[in-house]
This record gives sequence, C-alpha cells and structure tokens, in this order.
Amino acid sequence: MNRLANFCAGPATMPTEVLLKAQAQLLDWQGRGVSVMEVSHRSAEYIEIAQKAETDLRKLMGISEDYAVLFLQGGASLQFSAVVLNLLNGGVADYLTTGTWSQKAYKEAKRYEALGLGQINLVAQGDGDVPTFDEWQLSKNATYFHYCPNETIHGVQIFDVPKVNAPIVADMSSCILSEPINVNDFGLIYAGAQKNIGPAGLTLVIVRRDLMEQASAYCPSILTYKNQAQNDSMLNTPATFAWYLSGLVFEWLLDNGGVEQMAKTNHAKAKLLYQAIDESDFYHNHVNPKHRSIMNVPFVLADSSLDKLFLEKSQEAGLLNLKGHRAVGGMRASIYNAVTLEQVKQLTDFMKDFEKNHG
Repeated sequence: MNRLANFCAGPATMPTEVLLKAQAQLLDWQGRGVSVMEVSHRSAEYIEIAQKAETDLRKLMGISEDYAVLFLQGGASLQFSAVVLNLLNGGVADYLTTGTWSQKAYKEAKRYEALGLGQINLVAQGDGDVPTFDEWQLSKNATYFHYCPNETIHGVQIFDVPKVNAPIVADMSSCILSEPINVNDFGLIYAGAQKNIGPAGLTLVIVRRDLMEQASAYCPSILTYKNQAQNDSMLNTPATFAWYLSGLVFEWLLDNGGVEQMAKTNHAKAKLLYQAIDESDFYHNHVNPKHRSIMNVPFVLADSSLDKLFLEKSQEAGLLNLKGHRAVGGMRASIYNAVTLEQVKQLTDFMKDFEKNHG
C-alpha cells in the first residue's frame, strides 16, 4: 500500500483505518452480499447507519437535543442561500468577511436583499485578515450574524467566538472537529464534509430548533431545515455512501481520543510547521500570528521563481498537493485531522533540505 502525505485542501486525505474498513466492506457489507452503496436509504439497515452517525457526532461535539443535525447535499456553498432563506425572514443579517469564503457567502446573501427578502449588512470587510472589533458596524436587531471561523484559502482563523447580540451562523467547513467548541454558542453551524468529516458530497448542518420556524415562504422545500429535520435528512435520496463513510470517521475520532485529542495533535502539527517557516528567511507566512490557522498553512518562497521546482521536488518526495490557491499563489499545506504529525515532520524536513540546496 502506497499512502503518501496528502496536504490537499479538499477533497482532503481521510484516515487510512477508515478507508481500509470501507474497502473490506465494499463488496459485501455486513455479510449481506451487497455494497452499502446498493442499500436503500429507507431500509432499516441503512437507517441504523444514519442514526449511529448522528449519535456519534452529537457525542463528539456535545450537541444537545435543542439542535437538529442534518446530513444534506449541495456543499457549503448551497448553504450560502439556504441560511438566508431559512433565517432572514424580512429582517437584517450581519456578515463579517475575512477571506474568500465569507466574501462568497456575503455576495450570495446580497442577491436575496435585491429580491426584497431583507437587508444584508456588511459588518466589516477583510481580505485575508480579521478587522479589529472597533471597525465592526453591527446592526441593532440582526436576525443572525454570519462569519467563517477558518478561511481555507488565506489561512486565517478566528479562535474566539464573536460577542454579538444575534444568533451566530458559522461556516466551519475547514475547522469543524479540529478542536472543541461549545455548540450552544451558535445558532447554526454548517460544513462541507470533504475536509474533516468525510468525502465530498455531504454537507453537515447543526441548527437550533427554534430557528427552524422562520423560513421564508420562498424557501424551496428541499432547502427548508424544518422539512429536512422532520424527514431525518431524507426528504430526497441522501448521499448514502458519503454519510456511511462520515460515520466511520466519527467512529475513528471516538476511538482516538475524540476532538480533545485531535486538538492537541493539530496544535502540535501547526506549531511544527509555523516554526519551520518562522525560523527561515527562505519561507514566509504573512498572516497575523494571532489568526494563523491550525488547519490551512499558506506560505511563500522568498524567490518565487523556485515555486515550480519546489512543487516538483516535493511531489517526488511523496508530499502531495502543496500548491497554493490560484487567488493567493505560493504554497499551502492543509493539515486536517487525518494528516499525521509524522507527515508534517516529513514536510518540514523537506523544506529545510530544499532551502539548504536552493537558498
């Protein structure tokens, strides 16, 4: 088996143990002579999978029954619309932007303002940085406050939950399950699965039940959280294989110390990588140290003409997908839960050798 160190931002690496378990069951799931991909989502056997996945996730994150847990489709980007259609209801929504994904969410929300469904207020605008609180222009009676705690492309993370007087909506696609959070601090959390949860095709939504009562009459049935909750996320055929694999990831997390242990390992990985960057004049990370992401670490070489060679040599060394996003360039190492400390050490050792040979 040739498993290399994969630093892709998403779809991201998954735990080897999970993939091996899925592989062993692929053709003959539970001795039934069929794959789990071939089982009806309405069957008792599959419903057991779905219910266990939800139970395990609730245990991992401490999610109370005050919240519905939905396993949906369409990616986090569809939630840019779903949030507005479910929560705005003629009111005012506050949006803080700190990078590409929160900017996209804000831009999508503004479309519904143009349709007369409510007002969208830009609290403060950042582009790879976090505006200081004294720059924020909060609404007095916002129906919700939206932000992205971790910007995947820019490597910017907000560690403290914003202190606002409105239900907080958070796009946690690239930081969910990376360290403990208090779900009760939020009105709604959503996340694409393809980073820390499972394969692409599934989107997680954790929504406070009282907020599901204010959907717009224009909200499509399939996007209405209350409808999905009442139908156990099976209003239509769900992404069954992705849901199953995500359940295996939740089991893996529980077997390996839960979110608390993931946090210790993730902080150790990030510390090792940032230290290698900061101790060098050859590599640079331009993010304010207070807001450096523990999941996505962008960096540039002092001589950008060496970028192509760095990527070629790193791939030869078994270090995959280190090219930065086209919007910012340079390099980026995404070090999600399934990336091991040993693999990050392989990366930092390579970086030191590359600097020695080409610096």
